[in-house]
Amino acid sequence: MDDYRQRIEAEYESIDKSLRALPKIDLSRLSELELAGVAAILHNFYNGIENIIKQIFLSQDVKLPSGSSWHRELLQAASEQKLLPESLVEQLKRFLAFRHFFIHAYALELYPDRLSPLVNDAEQIFNDFKFHIDHKMQEWGF
Repeated sequence: MDDYRQRIEAEYESIDKSLRALPKIDLSRLSELELAGVAAILHNFYNGIENIIKQIFLSQDVKLPSGSSWHRELLQAASEQKLLPESLVEQLKRFLAFRHFFIHAYALELYPDRLSPLVNDAEQIFNDFKFHIDHKMQEWGF
């Protein structure tokens, strides 16, 4: 379990570092290149969330979803396994949708008004996520 705990802690640190790099100003003041950087950070944030969920599932021998919709199924499994409450899963689905958009769109299709809600909510969502993950890890003896 220590190995899983260390991987999760490393993800926490990476996510914290990423969130600290998000701008604290009105995103409409940023250049297209800066907006692309914000989008990459949001993408990394969500990937870190998924990595943590996967580590928890692996530690508990929960089968990881596969196939073309595995990202969505992973979030659903986090709810079904009582790892995360449905309300938090619903909030994370916004970041999942953004992840999909980011991977398939062009950097010039990024708009401050669409990124701002994600930037504004990311820290609180991460704090809520950590609370639930840490609670489960304690419950499971990590």
